[in-house]
Amino acid sequence: MKYTQDFSDEIDRLKRVLCEADAVLIGAGAGLSTAAGYTYSGERFHENFGDFEAKYKLEDMYTGGFYPFESPEEFWAYWSRYILLNRYCDTLNHVYENLYEIVKDKNYFVLTTNVDHCFQKSGFDKNRLFYTQGDYGLLQCNVPCHGKTYDNEQLIRQMVAEQKDMKIPSNLIPRCPVCGEPMTTNLRCDDRFVQDDGWYAACDRYNAFVEDNKDSRIVYLELGVGGNTPVIIKYPFWRMTADNKNAMYACINLGEAFCPKQISDRAICINGDIADVIDKLKNK
Repeated sequence: MKYTQDFSDEIDRLKRVLCEADAVLIGAGAGLSTAAGYTYSGERFHENFGDFEAKYKLEDMYTGGFYPFESPEEFWAYWSRYILLNRYCDTLNHVYENLYEIVKDKNYFVLTTNVDHCFQKSGFDKNRLFYTQGDYGLLQCNVPCHGKTYDNEQLIRQMVAEQKDMKIPSNLIPRCPVCGEPMTTNLRCDDRFVQDDGWYAACDRYNAFVEDNKDSRIVYLELGVGGNTPVIIKYPFWRMTADNKNAMYACINLGEAFCPKQISDRAICINGDIADVIDKLKNK
C-alpha cells in the first residue's frame, strides 16, 4: 500500500509518534547514506576513479568493486581509495547527526546493512548499533582460516598515499597473520564473510532489544531500505509491527515508501528525500 498523504501532515504525525514512543528501532539501508552524500556514481565517482573508469569502462564504484583487476596491487589501489572515501571521509551533510539529535534521548537501537560506519561517526552509541553486513574499516583472512577481523585505517591511508599508476607497492598487500594467505575486506558478499566476536555481541544486543520491547510503544523507523535485502530489515519490521498492537511502523524513502495493508492503520509512509524529512523532524 503506497501512501500519498500530505507530506507535512505525515511529518507532524511522525514527530508526535516519536515523542510518545517508549523505544525506537531504526532500520537503515543504503538510501540513508545516499541522502548523506555517499553517492557511488556521477561526479563523485569521476573525480576519484577517473583512471579506473577510463581503463576498464567502469560505470560506478559499486560495480567496480566486483571487477577482476589485473593484480593484487591494482585491486588494493582501487579498494584503498574506495574505503578511504566511503569510510574515513566525512559525509557531505548532517543527516546522520540530525537523526541522532532526534533519538539521542530515547531508548533506541540501530540495525543497518550499511558498512560505512556513519552512525558511530555521528555520535550514536556503538553499543546500540548492529552492522549486519560488515564494515569497510575491517579486514579479514580471505580463506578465512580464523574468525577475527583487523582494523585497516592506517594501512588504507598508506596505500592511498603511496600508490602510483593505479597500483600500490607490493609490500603493502595485506596478508593473514595466521596463515599468510591474502586478506580481504570484511563485507558480506559470499559464505567467507567473518562474523567476529564483535558481530555476535552486537547481534545479541539487538535480539535483547527486540525481545525487551516486543510489547512496548515502539516505533520501527525504516530509512532508505530498498528491495535487495528485505529479509534483514523491511520484512521483520512489518512482522513485528503486526505482532504488537502498540507498535508503529514508519518508512521514509523517496519512491519506495509503502507497507502491507494489514498494518496500514499503524503506519506512516513518507515518500520524500530522507535528508529533507529528517531535517524537518529535527526542527519541528
